[in-house]
Amino acid sequence: MNLITSTDELVAFCARHASSDYITVDTEFLRDKTYWPQLCLVQIAGAEEAAVIDTLAPGIDLSSLYALMADPHVLKVFHAARQDIEIFYHLTGTIPQPLFDTQVAAMVCGFGDAVSYETLAGKLAGARIDKSSRFTDWAHRPLTPRQLEYAVADVTHLRPAYEKLRDRLEKSGRASWLDEEMANLTDPATYRLEPAEAWKRLKTRGGTRRFLSILREIASWREIAAQQRDVPRGRLLRDESLLEIAAHAPTTIDDLARIRGLGRSVAEGKLGGEMLAAVARGSAAPEAEAPEPQQRTDLPPGLGPLVDLLRVLLKLRCEEQDVAQKLVANAAELEMIAADDEAAVPSLQGWRFEIFGRDALALKHGKLALTARGKRILVVDLDRG
Repeated sequence: MNLITSTDELVAFCARHASSDYITVDTEFLRDKTYWPQLCLVQIAGAEEAAVIDTLAPGIDLSSLYALMADPHVLKVFHAARQDIEIFYHLTGTIPQPLFDTQVAAMVCGFGDAVSYETLAGKLAGARIDKSSRFTDWAHRPLTPRQLEYAVADVTHLRPAYEKLRDRLEKSGRASWLDEEMANLTDPATYRLEPAEAWKRLKTRGGTRRFLSILREIASWREIAAQQRDVPRGRLLRDESLLEIAAHAPTTIDDLARIRGLGRSVAEGKLGGEMLAAVARGSAAPEAEAPEPQQRTDLPPGLGPLVDLLRVLLKLRCEEQDVAQKLVANAAELEMIAADDEAAVPSLQGWRFEIFGRDALALKHGKLALTARGKRILVVDLDRG
């Protein structure tokens, strides 16, 4: 294992791996005190060597690392890649490609929903991962030997895990099953933080157009203010307080000071003035431009038992095919299938339709039945008698 702390070392390491078929990659970062993740380490393993890159080393230039991440000839293998990809996208404006996520591949290969790296490394590489350093302070220097061992283990055992997953996918003909998930991971829209859309992440229970208009403005303000100050959005203004502001629409400092979690000192300060201005913008917005309240769509009467049957069928087919249920259909999609034969859901298209969707529709229309024999659930084709 090589600890890289200088630009020259990094340039040489990246040059050695520019001809690799693939590299395994992981990051260590902190974001408990900042809005933007603070990248502390990047770990990379190639065929012959592994390195821990100290991204906080004084004077180090990461340009060669970013070029390697963008090299279209080198496959980048991550486990649970989304947060790692977000970091590189924020720092460079580009997404490492081509990309392979072993967590997604493991779902296709029957390791269950969102399998952990420890589980995958144990089952495919025979490794035991010491996770005692998981919550360490990665920004503190110097790094200890134990920290470095923990960090590099996240990429060294990923190599045999990737190779075995790759071989399983090729033998089973399921490599294309990853395409949709990889497309989402490599779509820049997945990582763009649009302030105007921030309100959609909040859990609201209905509300009027005026409430949603104010909520949109105050949530957008919080997102921009948190980005500018580089502080967690919840530290600037908690979700509960944000929702209360939208509900009560304060117009004065006194009104704002009564919002739970704020207090007069905040209301009278610069932040308070910005909040009141956001509320005013939301209140003044034309009703036609305000978000439309979403009405919860209840299942038609009598469909509950059908959804339960579809859930059993889904579990059965996924166990037979050795694929994670989460990758095939979720609870909301089962409800949509129960209500509509032409529901716009992934499980009625492509490979998902082949292993589940076709049978789901047949079950719905009485062409299939479920029965039990001992401890086993069986599917009976009623058209065959």
